[in-house]
Amino acid sequence: MRRGRVKKAGVQLELEVNEKPKSTWGGKRPGAGRPRKPGAIPRNVRRPELAKRHPVHVSMRVVKEVGRLRRPGAYAAIRRAVAVCIGRRDFRIVHVSIQSNHLHLLVEADTKRALANGVRAFMISATQHLNGLSGRRGNVFPRRYHAVQLTTPKQVRAALCYVLNNWRRHREDRQAPAQVDRYSTGILFDGWAGVTKPFPIPAGYEPLPVSGAKTWLLTTGWREHHPLIGLGETPGPLVEP
Repeated sequence: MRRGRVKKAGVQLELEVNEKPKSTWGGKRPGAGRPRKPGAIPRNVRRPELAKRHPVHVSMRVVKEVGRLRRPGAYAAIRRAVAVCIGRRDFRIVHVSIQSNHLHLLVEADTKRALANGVRAFMISATQHLNGLSGRRGNVFPRRYHAVQLTTPKQVRAALCYVLNNWRRHREDRQAPAQVDRYSTGILFDGWAGVTKPFPIPAGYEPLPVSGAKTWLLTTGWREHHPLIGLGETPGPLVEP
């Protein structure tokens, strides 16, 4: 008699699975990304709403590859960029100061959007013309522009002095034959202390084509509460409202 085969019970083997560690490449991590430059404005920060009656002090730096801005070619390039903004109904460049590696503007704008569009138009034109001087390409302004609303006569007076006499702050006035900075709109300014008539325009000099101020703060407000600005006054830090 044949014995039937006895089937062995199957044994289920447990496989050891080596779980891969979770990837650390994806997702947002604290401190990830390119290190932020000192003084840079975060891109995700919303600019505050703008009141039409408040002038704005705008400042912006340029990359070192552009070279020194206080030279005739760069002056002409920036002058063209200022001219691009002439005729805009909701945005006006009232004063300009050109320093070695940065610019200061005093502007008026009806809204936050008008301010952004006006400054963007200026920066695009300035980039094209400054790059055209050397045939380079790329960004001219490495970061967002800095904008401060001026809400009081004291603030406006300080900003006017800071912009128009900024060359004295950087000692660009040493051995300069003129009383006002030729790389600014100081020659067009009518708020100088002790100056009763406009400065004569030197032969061959083309002033920056800015617009006249319309806000009360920039036209008469600051004059009613504070003294006129001295030609030799060196500006200090900007004041709070």
